[in-house]
Amino acid sequence: MSWIAAAVVGSAVVGGVVQSKAANKAADAQTQSAQAGIAEQNRQFDAMQALLQPYVGAGTTALGQQAALIGVGGQQAQADAIAALQQGPEFAALTQQGENAILQNASATGGLRGGNTQAALAQFRPQVLSSLIEQQYNRLGGLSSMGQNAAAGVGNAGMQTGSNISNLLQQQGAAQAGGALATGQAWGNVLGGIGQYAGGVASGAFANPFASSSLAPTTSIRPQASPF
Repeated sequence: MSWIAAAVVGSAVVGGVVQSKAANKAADAQTQSAQAGIAEQNRQFDAMQALLQPYVGAGTTALGQQAALIGVGGQQAQADAIAALQQGPEFAALTQQGENAILQNASATGGLRGGNTQAALAQFRPQVLSSLIEQQYNRLGGLSSMGQNAAAGVGNAGMQTGSNISNLLQQQGAAQAGGALATGQAWGNVLGGIGQYAGGVASGAFANPFASSSLAPTTSIRPQASPF
């Protein structure tokens, strides 16, 4: 009958192995799924960051130019910023068109060499430059605002990505812990089943498979009653 015991123990061990492997396989699948989710979250964040980087860069540059125009960066930086506008093609085109219009009007009215014409010409360039500085500052403000919004978008995406990855890491940890617990429980069930069988044999609920075997003890370990 020893084969019965072997079958019982073997069945319990096989069942434990199967349950343990199944638990480990499920934990590995969940861990891999969470890891894939983490990789995708990182990929999406990198893609968004690359997409918004030109806007962030343009906004940063524009903010620096704004600061230079109003003198935040120092007098020399302000002078250089204004000189760049004054020497630029837009200022040249505006002043040329405006001065030609003043001269044409003066010529038509016979006041080409009059004091009013000379005063108008003297005041025109500074007015154009002042107006151009204000326009440039406002244009740069639009770019810096766009960059600020893009940077905020990157920041929000980063926080959301961090939150999602944190959740996935928690799921990954839970899957690994669950797999370890399930494995322990499976082997605990194996030992418990073997223990129950052994207890049943000891109590007489199950037949002792070794009763007729050479492995069975030849004498009882229980003290025998004396006839005297």
